[in-house]
Amino acid sequence: MQDHQTHKARAILLMLLSATFFSFMSMFIKLSGDIPSMEKAVFRNLVSLIIAFSILKYRRKSLWGNRENRKFLLLRSIFGGVAIILYFYSIDHLILADSAMLNKLSPFFVLLFAAIFLKNPIRPFHILSLLFAMAGAVLIIKPGFNFTSLAPAIAGLTAAFMAGITYTIISYLGGKEDSYTIVFFFSLVSTIICLPFLFFDPVMPTFTQLIFLLLAGSMAAGGQILLTASYKFAPAGEVSIYQYSQIVISSILGIFVFSELPDYLSLIGYMLIFAGGYLMYLRGKRFSARAPSDESGQASDSR
Repeated sequence: MQDHQTHKARAILLMLLSATFFSFMSMFIKLSGDIPSMEKAVFRNLVSLIIAFSILKYRRKSLWGNRENRKFLLLRSIFGGVAIILYFYSIDHLILADSAMLNKLSPFFVLLFAAIFLKNPIRPFHILSLLFAMAGAVLIIKPGFNFTSLAPAIAGLTAAFMAGITYTIISYLGGKEDSYTIVFFFSLVSTIICLPFLFFDPVMPTFTQLIFLLLAGSMAAGGQILLTASYKFAPAGEVSIYQYSQIVISSILGIFVFSELPDYLSLIGYMLIFAGGYLMYLRGKRFSARAPSDESGQASDSR
């Protein structure tokens, strides 16, 4: 029990740090200005690729992981790469807090995919949490209220959907692969996916934009490594709620850096999604207190 609590505390700390890194990544992506979303995605992935490659080589770890896990690494990388492109598009066209809030729907999709692929049961409180989350998403997207923001809002929601798939795969991989191997594989595949699109609309960044893009890539690498490590120390259901700290950080950055203020419908949407997340967290916490833990310190049915 003590080991489980220690692992969980470490997972929470890693998730909070990851959320902070991703918040600053979003800020730097937005500060980079009119650079095409695909080009921003290339910089984000390329910097992560170099960092993960360097660490793996220094530690003499495998770049490609175990043979039996490569198909899962590839699927995680493809879905994650598309999710990044859509997320960056939403960042460019929505206020920072709204794009971050939509992105944080991914924990709810993790529940669905975990039930389908990992055979984890969906309980009534899961369904209630999802209803809160979807209602909040509708208020943030505002279909019929503001058609100019509908496409980027749908892109942000789709990015969360695909991120849910990637986090489910990460949860499945668990301790089977090194965190840096997962990040390296993902960054490599994502870079390959994005590179061909640069030939359609290349834009030469200014020196300032280049600095922001490199900073965004560095923050993304740190956030991804920390998030991947967090899911290895505790089940996703126990720590995913702490991803929502990114909303608070992004909102603060949006107010002070971009003078962005969410409207009242978005605020109601935030509260509904927080309510759903908090319900899921409370119920999961009570369950993990009762459930026996396996050797990795993870409750048997709370992931």
